Amino acid sequence: MSMMSEAPIWQFINELSSDAPIPGGGGASGLVAACGMALGNMVLSLTTGKKKFEQYQDEIDDLIEKGNNLTDALLRGMDADAAAFIPLTMAYRMPKETEEEQAKRDAVMEEALVTASEAPLHMMANIMEAMHLIHRIAEIGSRMAISDAGVGIQCCMAAMHGASLNVFINTKSMKNREVAEDMNRRADALIKEAELVGNRTYELVLQAVR
Repeated sequence: MSMMSEAPIWQFINELSSDAPIPGGGGASGLVAACGMALGNMVLSLTTGKKKFEQYQDEIDDLIEKGNNLTDALLRGMDADAAAFIPLTMAYRMPKETEEEQAKRDAVMEEALVTASEAPLHMMANIMEAMHLIHRIAEIGSRMAISDAGVGIQCCMAAMHGASLNVFINTKSMKNREVAEDMNRRADALIKEAELVGNRTYELVLQAVR
Protein backbone atom coordinates (compact mmCIF):
# COMPACT_ATOMS: atom_id res chain seq x y z
CA MET A 1 0.00 0.00 0.00
CA SER A 2 1.36 3.41 -0.97
CA MET A 3 1.79 6.07 1.71
CA MET A 4 -1.01 8.57 1.26
CA SER A 5 0.75 11.07 3.50
CA GLU A 6 3.62 11.25 1.03
CA ALA A 7 1.54 11.47 -2.15
CA PRO A 8 1.09 14.73 -4.08
CA ILE A 9 -2.12 16.44 -3.02
CA TRP A 10 -3.63 16.19 -6.50
CA GLN A 11 -3.04 12.42 -6.49
CA PHE A 12 -4.71 12.06 -3.10
CA ILE A 13 -7.73 14.06 -4.26
CA ASN A 14 -8.04 12.03 -7.45
CA GLU A 15 -7.93 8.76 -5.50
CA LEU A 16 -10.36 10.14 -2.93
CA SER A 17 -12.92 10.87 -5.64
CA SER A 18 -12.55 7.43 -7.24
CA ASP A 19 -14.39 4.19 -6.45
CA ALA A 20 -11.38 2.86 -4.51
CA PRO A 21 -12.24 1.98 -0.89
CA ILE A 22 -9.24 3.92 0.38
CA PRO A 23 -8.55 6.73 0.87
CA GLY A 24 -11.91 7.68 2.33
CA GLY A 25 -13.32 9.79 5.13
CA GLY A 26 -10.62 8.77 7.58
CA GLY A 27 -7.79 9.85 5.33
CA ALA A 28 -9.58 13.08 4.50
CA SER A 29 -10.10 13.79 8.19
CA GLY A 30 -6.41 13.27 8.90
CA LEU A 31 -5.40 15.63 6.10
CA VAL A 32 -7.85 18.34 7.17
CA ALA A 33 -6.68 18.09 10.79
CA ALA A 34 -3.04 18.29 9.70
CA CYS A 35 -3.86 21.43 7.73
CA GLY A 36 -5.52 22.85 10.85
CA MET A 37 -2.46 22.24 13.02
CA ALA A 38 -0.18 23.56 10.29
CA LEU A 39 -2.18 26.80 10.25
CA GLY A 40 -1.60 27.07 13.99
CA ASN A 41 2.12 26.72 13.42
CA MET A 42 1.90 29.34 10.69
CA VAL A 43 0.68 31.80 13.32
CA LEU A 44 3.58 30.80 15.56
CA SER A 45 6.06 31.26 12.70
CA LEU A 46 4.77 34.80 12.26
CA THR A 47 5.03 35.41 16.02
CA THR A 48 8.38 33.92 16.96
CA GLY A 49 11.25 36.36 17.43
CA LYS A 50 8.98 39.40 17.58
CA LYS A 51 9.81 41.79 20.43
CA LYS A 52 6.12 42.35 21.17
CA PHE A 53 5.75 38.67 22.06
CA GLU A 54 9.15 38.01 23.63
CA GLN A 55 7.56 37.19 27.00
CA TYR A 56 6.09 34.10 25.34
CA GLN A 57 9.17 33.08 23.34
CA ASP A 58 10.02 29.96 25.35
CA GLU A 59 6.41 28.81 25.16
CA ILE A 60 6.27 29.60 21.45
CA ASP A 61 9.36 27.45 20.83
CA ASP A 62 7.71 24.60 22.73
CA LEU A 63 4.43 25.02 20.85
CA ILE A 64 6.19 24.99 17.48
CA GLU A 65 7.87 21.68 18.30
CA LYS A 66 4.66 20.14 19.61
CA GLY A 67 2.69 21.47 16.64
CA ASN A 68 5.14 20.04 14.13
CA ASN A 69 5.07 16.67 15.85
CA LEU A 70 1.27 16.66 15.87
CA THR A 71 1.08 17.62 12.20
CA ASP A 72 3.34 14.66 11.39
CA ALA A 73 1.23 12.37 13.61
CA LEU A 74 -1.98 13.45 11.89
CA LEU A 75 -0.50 12.83 8.46
CA ARG A 76 0.70 9.40 9.58
CA GLY A 77 -2.82 8.84 10.85
CA MET A 78 -4.02 8.94 7.26
CA ASP A 79 -1.88 5.89 6.52
CA ALA A 80 -2.81 4.18 9.79
CA ASP A 81 -6.50 4.60 9.02
CA ALA A 82 -6.05 3.10 5.56
CA ALA A 83 -4.03 0.17 6.93
CA ALA A 84 -6.67 -0.50 9.58
CA PHE A 85 -9.39 -0.69 6.95
CA ILE A 86 -7.67 -3.39 4.86
CA PRO A 87 -8.40 -6.31 7.26
CA LEU A 88 -12.05 -5.31 7.22
CA THR A 89 -12.25 -5.43 3.44
CA MET A 90 -10.57 -8.85 3.51
CA ALA A 91 -13.03 -10.10 6.13
CA TYR A 92 -15.99 -9.12 3.95
CA ARG A 93 -14.56 -11.31 1.17
CA MET A 94 -14.26 -14.43 3.31
CA PRO A 95 -16.51 -17.38 2.38
CA LYS A 96 -19.64 -17.96 4.46
CA GLU A 97 -21.31 -20.94 2.84
CA THR A 98 -20.97 -23.31 5.80
CA GLU A 99 -21.50 -22.80 9.52
CA GLU A 100 -17.76 -23.23 10.09
CA GLU A 101 -16.93 -20.64 7.45
CA GLN A 102 -19.52 -18.25 8.87
CA ALA A 103 -18.15 -18.64 12.39
CA LYS A 104 -14.60 -18.00 11.22
CA ARG A 105 -15.73 -15.01 9.18
CA ASP A 106 -17.62 -13.57 12.15
CA ALA A 107 -14.57 -13.87 14.43
CA VAL A 108 -12.26 -12.24 11.89
CA MET A 109 -14.84 -9.56 11.17
CA GLU A 110 -15.21 -8.69 14.86
CA GLU A 111 -11.47 -8.27 15.27
CA ALA A 112 -11.25 -6.22 12.08
CA LEU A 113 -14.04 -3.91 13.25
CA VAL A 114 -12.16 -3.19 16.47
CA THR A 115 -8.97 -2.44 14.52
CA ALA A 116 -10.87 -0.21 12.11
CA SER A 117 -12.34 1.72 15.06
CA GLU A 118 -9.11 2.15 17.01
CA ALA A 119 -7.38 4.04 14.19
CA PRO A 120 -9.89 6.93 14.01
CA LEU A 121 -10.12 6.99 17.82
CA HIS A 122 -6.37 7.51 17.97
CA MET A 123 -6.69 10.20 15.31
CA MET A 124 -9.38 11.92 17.37
CA ALA A 125 -7.07 12.01 20.39
CA ASN A 126 -4.38 13.68 18.30
CA ILE A 127 -6.89 16.15 16.90
CA MET A 128 -7.96 17.03 20.44
CA GLU A 129 -4.37 17.73 21.41
CA ALA A 130 -3.98 19.91 18.32
CA MET A 131 -7.09 21.89 19.25
CA HIS A 132 -5.74 22.67 22.71
CA LEU A 133 -2.53 23.91 21.11
CA ILE A 134 -4.39 26.06 18.61
CA HIS A 135 -6.45 27.61 21.40
CA ARG A 136 -3.28 28.67 23.17
CA ILE A 137 -1.84 29.92 19.89
CA ALA A 138 -4.93 32.08 19.41
CA GLU A 139 -4.33 33.56 22.87
CA ILE A 140 -0.66 34.49 22.48
CA GLY A 141 -0.02 34.53 18.71
CA SER A 142 0.31 37.49 16.37
CA ARG A 143 -2.94 39.41 16.02
CA MET A 144 -2.14 39.87 12.33
CA ALA A 145 -2.54 36.13 11.77
CA ILE A 146 -5.12 35.17 14.36
CA SER A 147 -7.70 34.46 11.66
CA ASP A 148 -5.52 31.55 10.56
CA ALA A 149 -5.80 30.08 14.05
CA GLY A 150 -9.56 30.37 13.62
CA VAL A 151 -9.46 28.53 10.32
CA GLY A 152 -7.21 25.93 11.92
CA ILE A 153 -9.60 25.25 14.77
CA GLN A 154 -12.50 24.90 12.33
CA CYS A 155 -10.49 22.42 10.28
CA CYS A 156 -9.81 20.37 13.39
CA MET A 157 -13.44 20.53 14.46
CA ALA A 158 -14.60 19.20 11.10
CA ALA A 159 -11.92 16.50 11.20
CA MET A 160 -12.98 15.49 14.71
CA HIS A 161 -16.57 14.93 13.65
CA GLY A 162 -15.40 13.19 10.48
CA ALA A 163 -13.14 10.77 12.32
CA SER A 164 -15.92 10.00 14.81
CA LEU A 165 -18.18 8.82 11.98
CA ASN A 166 -15.54 6.24 11.09
CA VAL A 167 -15.71 4.99 14.65
CA PHE A 168 -19.49 4.81 14.81
CA ILE A 169 -20.00 3.06 11.47
CA ASN A 170 -17.75 0.25 12.70
CA THR A 171 -18.95 -0.04 16.28
CA LYS A 172 -22.53 -0.30 15.02
CA SER A 173 -21.66 -3.61 13.35
CA MET A 174 -19.87 -5.14 16.36
CA LYS A 175 -21.47 -8.10 18.09
CA ASN A 176 -19.57 -7.37 21.31
CA ARG A 177 -21.68 -4.45 22.48
CA GLU A 178 -19.57 -3.88 25.57
CA VAL A 179 -16.50 -3.12 23.45
CA ALA A 180 -18.61 -1.11 21.01
CA GLU A 181 -20.17 1.07 23.70
CA ASP A 182 -16.79 1.68 25.33
CA MET A 183 -15.44 2.97 22.02
CA ASN A 184 -18.57 5.05 21.48
CA ARG A 185 -18.13 6.62 24.92
CA ARG A 186 -14.51 7.46 24.17
CA ALA A 187 -15.52 9.09 20.90
CA ASP A 188 -18.41 10.98 22.49
CA ALA A 189 -16.14 12.35 25.24
CA LEU A 190 -13.64 13.62 22.67
CA ILE A 191 -16.40 15.24 20.61
CA LYS A 192 -17.79 16.98 23.70
CA GLU A 193 -14.36 18.30 24.70
CA ALA A 194 -13.63 19.36 21.13
CA GLU A 195 -16.86 21.32 20.86
CA LEU A 196 -16.05 23.23 24.05
CA VAL A 197 -12.50 24.08 22.98
CA GLY A 198 -13.49 24.70 19.37
CA ASN A 199 -16.32 27.09 20.20
CA ARG A 200 -14.23 28.94 22.77
CA THR A 201 -11.35 29.34 20.33
CA TYR A 202 -13.59 30.42 17.46
CA GLU A 203 -15.25 33.06 19.63
CA LEU A 204 -11.85 34.33 20.75
CA VAL A 205 -10.76 34.69 17.15
CA LEU A 206 -14.05 36.22 16.04
CA GLN A 207 -13.85 38.90 18.72
CA ALA A 208 -10.32 39.74 17.56
CA VAL A 209 -11.11 40.07 13.84
CA ARG A 210 -14.51 41.79 13.86
